[in-house]
Amino acid sequence: MQSVIEIADDIVAREGGFVNDPDDPGGATQHGVTIGTLRRLGLDLDGDGDVDTEDVRRVSRARARDIFVEHYFRRPRIAELPDCLQASVFDMYVNAGANAVKILQRLLCDMGQSVAADGIIGPQTLAAAALARSAAPRHLADAYGIARRNYYYALADRRPASRKYARRRDGGKGGWIRRAEDFISPRYHLTEAEHARRTAAWD
Repeated sequence: MQSVIEIADDIVAREGGFVNDPDDPGGATQHGVTIGTLRRLGLDLDGDGDVDTEDVRRVSRARARDIFVEHYFRRPRIAELPDCLQASVFDMYVNAGANAVKILQRLLCDMGQSVAADGIIGPQTLAAAALARSAAPRHLADAYGIARRNYYYALADRRPASRKYARRRDGGKGGWIRRAEDFISPRYHLTEAEHARRTAAWD
C-alpha cells in the first residue's frame, strides 16, 4: 500500500502546474492548490500583504504536498477510513472538497447504511464505512470510484462549461473521467463507445 506522502505526490503530479482557467470555479491553481485554499490558510507567499495569483504561482510541489496531507487528508479524517478508500477519497477531496465525502456517504446509504450526507467524516461515517468494507471487501473501492465517475458526469450535465473536463474535443474521456477511472478496476472502466453514449446529449 502507498504511503500518504506517495499518494499526495501522485496527486500533485496529476494536478499539474499553474492553471487559471476562467471556466474553473476554483480560480488560479498551482499543483492543485487553489487561490481560495491559500487565502483560507493565510499564506502570503510573496510577503506583499495580500494573497493573490502571484502567491499561487509560488506554491512549490513540496508545499502543495504538505498542504494536501495536512488539510485534505488528516484534518478531514480520511486517514481513518478503510485503507481501500483512502487514496481515491483523498484524491477526490483535493479535486472537489467535501463533495468527496458526500459521494461516499450517499454510497453508504445505497448500501443500506444510515448516514447523513453532510460531507463530514465523523463516527457514524467511519462505522458505516467499516461495515461496508467488511461486507464487500473487494468491491467498495470500485463502487466509490464508479460513484465518483457518475458525479463528474452529472456535474457536466448540469454545467456545460465543465464538460471539457469530462470529454475531450475529440469525444474521448476527459481528465475528470480518466482520473476517476485511475481508482477503478479495469473491468469497470467504460469503453469509448459507452462514454460516447453517456455524453451524446451534450452535443
